[in-house]
Amino acid sequence: TAARRCITRQNAGMRIDIPEQKKLVHEMTIPMRWGDMDAMGHMNNTVYFRYMEIARLEWLMAIGCPPDPRGEGLVIANAFCNFIPQLEYPTQVLLRSYVSTPGRSSFDTWVTMERTSEPDVICAAGGATAVWVDFRAQKSMPLPERLRQLIE
Repeated sequence: TAARRCITRQNAGMRIDIPEQKKLVHEMTIPMRWGDMDAMGHMNNTVYFRYMEIARLEWLMAIGCPPDPRGEGLVIANAFCNFIPQLEYPTQVLLRSYVSTPGRSSFDTWVTMERTSEPDVICAAGGATAVWVDFRAQKSMPLPERLRQLIE
């Protein structure tokens, strides 16, 4: 339809960039698996989001803030990823995790991905808004002080 073509054209140039003002909080390496590729021979777009999730959870575990489904933890309010050069098997992917803009109950997370064989060449960059919630009440709540201190 005409409306759909208009939306596609307007969004064709959409890109969200990682801010300059951010704090590095975690680094890890993930070996890309053969099954992470799609029929086009590069890492499937959905896998980038899985890698960002792995990095976020590894960081939360490392700082003593693991999610507790019977208590509290982080949920993702939105997420994005910019795919730059393709990642192809075999490779080791270095993920760098950053945080910024803490609010009462939320903060922004950012992740860059690069091949360990090509340091400082970013292959993908993404982010998410993370919200601290009381899982039972299904409501946001203030960030724990220990977490806030690490973010600020």
